[in-house]
Amino acid sequence: MRAQYLDRMDIERERGITIKAQNVRLPWTVDGEDYVLHLIDTPGHVDFTYEVSRALEACEGAVLLVDAAQGIEAQTLANLYLALDKDLTIIPVLNKIDLPAADPDRYAAEIAHIVGCEPEDVLRVSGKTGVGVTELLDEVIKQVPAPVGDADAAPRAMIFDSVYDTYRGVVTYVRVVDGKLLPRQKIKMMSTGATHEMLEIGIVSPEPKATKGLGVGEVGYLITGVKDVRQSKVGDTVTSARDGATQALTGYREPRPMVYSGLYPVDGSDYPALRDALDKLQLNDAALTYVPETSVALGFGFRCGFLGLLHMEITRERLQREFDLDLISTAPNVVYRVVMEDGAEQVVTNPSFWPEGKLKEIYEPITRCTIITPSEFIGTIMELCQARRGELLGMDYLSETRVEMRYTLPMAEIIFDFFDSLKSRTRGYASLDYEENGEQAAALVKVDILLQGEAVDAFSAIVHKDAAQAYGNKMTTKLRELIPRQQFEVPIQAAIGSRVIARENIRAIRKDVLAKCYGGDISRKRKLLEKQKEGKKRMKTIGRVEVPQEAFVAALSTEDPKKK
Repeated sequence: MRAQYLDRMDIERERGITIKAQNVRLPWTVDGEDYVLHLIDTPGHVDFTYEVSRALEACEGAVLLVDAAQGIEAQTLANLYLALDKDLTIIPVLNKIDLPAADPDRYAAEIAHIVGCEPEDVLRVSGKTGVGVTELLDEVIKQVPAPVGDADAAPRAMIFDSVYDTYRGVVTYVRVVDGKLLPRQKIKMMSTGATHEMLEIGIVSPEPKATKGLGVGEVGYLITGVKDVRQSKVGDTVTSARDGATQALTGYREPRPMVYSGLYPVDGSDYPALRDALDKLQLNDAALTYVPETSVALGFGFRCGFLGLLHMEITRERLQREFDLDLISTAPNVVYRVVMEDGAEQVVTNPSFWPEGKLKEIYEPITRCTIITPSEFIGTIMELCQARRGELLGMDYLSETRVEMRYTLPMAEIIFDFFDSLKSRTRGYASLDYEENGEQAAALVKVDILLQGEAVDAFSAIVHKDAAQAYGNKMTTKLRELIPRQQFEVPIQAAIGSRVIARENIRAIRKDVLAKCYGGDISRKRKLLEKQKEGKKRMKTIGRVEVPQEAFVAALSTEDPKKK
């Protein structure tokens, strides 16, 4: 036995969140008739919306599960709208009714108001004690339509997930739409045109079990023994190699990364291992994108694109745990579009690619945020959003005590610590969901950090003009503590172009040249000090500042070094 049976990853169980969608097959009998249910357990967090959208493509209905002690959250609401867009049958359910803090009547009214049903239609269930589970499954059989497809047509199956198994190669999860798939059949991937022989075909119930084939509407897995991770693409259509289908199924739209961050191995020789690890992880997480890049300070690494901060954190943790890698990740940033004076356009994913010369306009991505909160926190949330350059779009009361607030906010303001600030200001009660909402022109500048007049590419950042001074002060102060003292004085400056906006000095290590001078005239002491001063000056012109690796790690990591 294991708690949270479908949460296979240790990170999922530690954090109490679902990261990967899991599918499972469940036989069920109603009134003496046998049915088969295919269930997909999807994540709820906004950063894993891509997993949810893929699951919705493969399903006919959705169970809207709401905590009876907390009520509906912003991200649940966002997923509900996705399901309604796909015309799925929605079955509203209140879970955890056995908790002492549960208030099912109040939240049933809230869900009824949103979904457009009666409060008594909302089912009440406790996963822990099993109350109401049978009624829920009966209701699913009654309301959700059976899958439709042509059993005699050429086989077509959609790949909705895949994982890499060290011993068996790529394991592909499919949902059969038309025809049937059989073991030892030659299959073809329609987007790549690659053909394979199926070694095993089976169902997940809840452990993988080999079967004699899959028919219309069934969900299962295929193993072809392929070790190349690029052969199995999520959203692709599988058909038979001989007399196969000609029309592919409509796949999924490619997810667009919202946040970029550099991942570098601490030990440079781990670079090939990091590339293999990213390849295998991308198979399991199709929303991850990466391209190689180099940095003067950190060597070879990858610029990775993520759907959000939690996605970035989880990916980094999975790479460290599952592939045993030591990584440095640079501060996250978003994608900017820069229009030059001569009309040329440039897309900037990394501050070191910021164009030189006169810039006409700079566009940054903006998001549309939905915040659901108890009404007592409206004031503090407004204050927080205004400080982050947000604009209020509207407000709705879901019930007397809960409010839905809608804002547009720049993506760059969300990706750092917006969520943390929101939680701490609302004692953890507010929930946030955001989606892309185009772009807007903004007054942005690139802040360079100079060590002895030389810019260090790894420390550069693109920030709003009003926040540039604060960023400059923060970085110069941080680096003064991190860089060891040299034989000569080292100035650390933050500059926008040629204008210095902040400065700190690292004082030189000095030898006490006056130690052997006891008594005598002051001019003897002054002569020795002047001589030392000349030497320091000469040293400064030829000296170079070596920044230790630890200083880079501490300055670039988003965590506070004091907490470590």
